[in-house]
Amino acid sequence: MPVVNRIADFSADMAAWRQHLHSIPELAFECHETAAFVIDRLREFDVDELHESIAKTGIVAIINGQGEGPTIGLRADMDALPIPEETGVEYASTNPGKMHACGHDGHTTMLLGAARYLAETRNFRGRVALIFQPAEEEGGGAGVMVEEGIMERFNISQVYALHNAPGFTEGAFYTTPGPIMAAVDTFHVYIQGVGGHGAMPHETRDPVMAACGIAQAIQTIVSRNHYALEDLVVSVTQIHTGTVNNVIPDTAYINGTVRTFDPAVQKMVMERMEQIVQGQAASYGVEARLDYEVNYPATINDVEKAGFAAGVAREISGADRVTANTGREMGAEDFSYMLQARPGAYLFLGQGEGAGLHHPKYNFNDEIAPVGASFFARIVEKAQPLG
Repeated sequence: MPVVNRIADFSADMAAWRQHLHSIPELAFECHETAAFVIDRLREFDVDELHESIAKTGIVAIINGQGEGPTIGLRADMDALPIPEETGVEYASTNPGKMHACGHDGHTTMLLGAARYLAETRNFRGRVALIFQPAEEEGGGAGVMVEEGIMERFNISQVYALHNAPGFTEGAFYTTPGPIMAAVDTFHVYIQGVGGHGAMPHETRDPVMAACGIAQAIQTIVSRNHYALEDLVVSVTQIHTGTVNNVIPDTAYINGTVRTFDPAVQKMVMERMEQIVQGQAASYGVEARLDYEVNYPATINDVEKAGFAAGVAREISGADRVTANTGREMGAEDFSYMLQARPGAYLFLGQGEGAGLHHPKYNFNDEIAPVGASFFARIVEKAQPLG
């Protein structure tokens, strides 16, 4: 079965929704205008229940099927990124310094398309819970919605999500059983030295050199403390210090990211990083503090649900356009919290060539919205069939 005919019928509406959402990007939990637009559409579709203000601006809408049955959850993220847009499209961001550079406008549109179809047809038993989530990029909105009890409150038994994938075949699906995306942590190193004149370094305790030493030593965690066949990324992404060419500053700051799958590897990184920061600080005669933030856990697909989802994707796009064991990657995703709470699966949907995610020229491909909406609709009908 290809794209659902009824969803194809209103594909122009979906493009209009998506382009409007693209023009009003909002960050983190502050998705007020986005949520208002979503709520207006859901009311037009005559969903049975509409629950607002979950995780501040999150929404859960319920559509009842025919007869008794479980509740399946479908999730879309709504938030944007703090990036100035460079697409040049007529519907570009009207909020300076913010843009939908990750396609969450498209994810929201795909779920709205599925909502319209499911509310019209109700060709399933039980219920579907449509989860519109803020703060995926920063803030862990999925975790907050789980903490606020959506799984128990709405009796959700399984949950699914999609993410667009630039550079992959348009309309093709990719997923994998088990771990699909990494856990993500953030580290901050604050260095306190003694500044002074750049011509008299002997009178200082130089935080710049200490920052260089710490940054270089941190990279040895991967190369010298870790088994090479296990996945691990440690990246220093920021070093800030100094203001002028002839002054050694008092302080320096280092920031970066850690990506892991194994909690034992994560624990090793935390311990080694603390040892490196303190040891390097002592060697340079400065003081240093490590703040290590444990953030989103690894995104781990349920093996059975991932296989089921891949089967549904084959019905939409064809067997030759579905990769069911694509392997894992080091990106991160807060849908991981929902998969910790309930079995389910996370899939990527190829959107063809174009700028990559988080790029100022990125733009969601409206041609794949009916494909994603059809997947969402069919996953409900196949998981909870009538008869």
